[in-house]
Amino acid sequence: MKRILILGASGFLGNALYKELNSYYDTFGTYFTKKGFGQNQHFFYFDVEEGGLESIIKEVKPKLIISALRGPFDSLIEIHRFLIDLVDRSNCRLIFLSSANVFDTFEHFPSYEYDKTLSESIYGRFKIKIENDLLRLPTTKYVLVRLPIVFGNHSPRIQEMDEAMKTKKSIEVFPNTIINVNNDIKLSQQIHFIINQQLTGIFHLGSTDLIHHFDFIKLIVKKRYQKKAVFKQVFSTNQMRYLAVLAKENKLPNNLLFSYTEVLDDLTLAKKDF
Repeated sequence: MKRILILGASGFLGNALYKELNSYYDTFGTYFTKKGFGQNQHFFYFDVEEGGLESIIKEVKPKLIISALRGPFDSLIEIHRFLIDLVDRSNCRLIFLSSANVFDTFEHFPSYEYDKTLSESIYGRFKIKIENDLLRLPTTKYVLVRLPIVFGNHSPRIQEMDEAMKTKKSIEVFPNTIINVNNDIKLSQQIHFIINQQLTGIFHLGSTDLIHHFDFIKLIVKKRYQKKAVFKQVFSTNQMRYLAVLAKENKLPNNLLFSYTEVLDDLTLAKKDF
C-alpha cells in the first residue's frame, strides 16, 4: 500500500485530505496546534520554525508527500526547497496546494493552468516562489494544485461568519471581485482521484462557474442562517476583478466537476442555532 505523508494534517484542508485518504492508503500526517493527535501513531508533531521534518520522513518513508502547511513564509519557503530537493533525488512525489492569489495582478479575466503568474500581494508572491522552485522538477515528480476560496462547515471562513452572525458583527465582502469556489469534501475527492490515477502537472480545482464574492456570501447567509446580516463592502478596485482559477488543459472527469450551487448546498447540511 502506498505511503502518504500529509504535512499540516491537523489543519482544515490537511485533515479533510487525511480523512479521505486514510481508508485507502497508509496515510500519515503532521500536527502543530490541535490537541488529540499525539495519541495517534500516524501523526507526528512538527513545528515549521523548529525543523525536524527530515527525521519524520526517514521514519515514514513516504512515496507521496502532500503539503498543506501554514506558517511563517520564510520558514515555509525553506521547508519546500528541502522537499523539492528530496523529491528530485528520491522515489517520491510532491503535491503542493497553492492559491488563485498567484494571479491576483491580472484583474480582467479568470486564470488557467499555464497562464503566467504575477501577484501584488505578499501571500501571492510567497506562493509563486514555491511554485517556481517546484516547476523546475520533472513533471512526473509533482502535482501543483491551485485553489480558489475553499469553504466547508468547519472552514475558518464559515466559522468567522458563524461568529459574526451570533454577535451581529459585519461580514466582509468584495462586491467587485468575481470568484469560483471549492469545499473540503469535493477538493479531497478530486485530489484522491489525481493520486489514484497517478496524474501529474498543474491542476486548477474549483467550480466550473463564476459568481461575485458578495453574491455568494449573500447566498450562504440566506441558506445557512435564514436571517439578515450586516455586510462591510470592501472595494479593492473600481473595476471588476477576477480571482478565479479554471481548468483548460488538465480537466477532471465530469463526476468530479461541480457548480458553486453544489458548494453552497454542502454548507447548509448542518442546521445551526442562530
